Amino acid sequence: MRDTWEAAAIGEVVGRLTAAYSDVPADKVAAAVQNALARFDRCHIREFVPLFVERRARAELAQLGPAVTWSS
Repeated sequence: MRDTWEAAAIGEVVGRLTAAYSDVPADKVAAAVQNALARFDRCHIREFVPLFVERRARAELAQLGPAVTWSS
């Protein structure tokens, strides 16, 4: 069972990636995150799972198209 903090962090990952890959349908972004998350189901130490999930999902989404870049 995942903790509430992890579910919230994964939700933030989905939000960031949906914004960054606005040309990719939101359901594909969510699927990429869920695919990445499934790889860590058996991990006992969960603190860095959201970070690893974001990296894996971002790599998968990068193959579909460029991310939006923010300039300051």
